[in-house]
Amino acid sequence: MKLLIINGPNLNLLGRREPDVYGETSFEDYFSELQFKFREVELAHFQSNVEGELINKLHEADKEEFDGVILNAAGYTHTSVALGDAVAAIEAPVVEVHISNVMDREDYRHTSFISKNAVGVISGFGLDSYRLAILSFMEQEQGK
Repeated sequence: MKLLIINGPNLNLLGRREPDVYGETSFEDYFSELQFKFREVELAHFQSNVEGELINKLHEADKEEFDGVILNAAGYTHTSVALGDAVAAIEAPVVEVHISNVMDREDYRHTSFISKNAVGVISGFGLDSYRLAILSFMEQEQGK
């Protein structure tokens, strides 16, 4: 199984940015843990603060034949119709992930342009949300 994790704006600052909300672990360190825990899964990740680069990476997910995409569009979740459209346009299934519980935050964070076209949403489990997303893909694969 081959999965792509795509992280949106400001997630390059994990471990330093608002540690009370996002924790104290960098994504790079956590990604290394994921690779160790899921050695049977080929994991790749990409981060950008630029909306168009995230859209391009979603398009590439089909060309590179990923079995699934784990997308944390961060602030773009609530503002980007274009990212939502990109998720709808690709064949690879997408699981939307959020580190914080977005429903327990500001009202504008309660809207997602991604969710409608995602196979599921995982929110509020800290960085562990990514692990849960990987497990969801693995369980779907086993159920085939």
